[in-house]
Amino acid sequence: MDLELTNKKTLITGSTAGIGLATATLLAKEGASVYINGRTQQRIDEAIRKIKNEVKDANVQGIAADFSKVNDVNNLIKQLPEIDILINNVSIFQPMPFVEIPDEDWLRFYEVNVLSGVRLSRHYLPLMLKKNWGRIIFISSESAVNIPEEMIHYGMTKTAELAISRGLAELTKGTNVTVNSVLPGPTNSEGVGAFVEQMAKQQNKSKEETEKDFFKTARPSSILQRFTSTEEIANMIVYIASPLSSATNGAALKADGGVAKFIL
Repeated sequence: MDLELTNKKTLITGSTAGIGLATATLLAKEGASVYINGRTQQRIDEAIRKIKNEVKDANVQGIAADFSKVNDVNNLIKQLPEIDILINNVSIFQPMPFVEIPDEDWLRFYEVNVLSGVRLSRHYLPLMLKKNWGRIIFISSESAVNIPEEMIHYGMTKTAELAISRGLAELTKGTNVTVNSVLPGPTNSEGVGAFVEQMAKQQNKSKEETEKDFFKTARPSSILQRFTSTEEIANMIVYIASPLSSATNGAALKADGGVAKFIL
């Protein structure tokens, strides 16, 4: 199926690994003009090599930016003043007992996970509306609706993303611009893989045993009972980014393996 993404200029934040990198790779396969992002040029260069190893004719470039720094965000916008598709993927997480989370961490998580998408959308949405086409996608999480007790501050940011995404969609009435969010479940990304390995060492178990225990105790509502792959999540994101998804707007789309136990 042709997703009609050829030459669509796309920015994916936090895309040197995990879901972001998988999405960038799939978009490159579809012929999009892809801009990836990481905090360092070294990580960006490594990611570009990975994409080009898989997609020989990939049109991919990178812009370094740390989304905890406003100046970095402003510099990114100067380098890339207009795009067709914005995928707000950058995110940080860290399991921590609620009573041990300092104010600084609450603010840091909000700055990176929430304000990153706010700042970019504030710039790019009016331009999309002016040309009457565009896609903005927030990569939220099932943690937005099933707040994890081990990282409440992370869950809070993911809920905020859903509110912002829906609110922005209301501003697109009668246009060909859409704003949606995707809710991945537990995904075998770089960060989660390291988290599981750490748990395995602490519990003196194999990674496979730890994963099985995780779904038995921490995410028992999962229907898949396994981590999704980053490619599985990317499939959803890339479809929503395409012109073929024109009837989907203001939606929170689950790709969580059935963890969130609600119908809508």
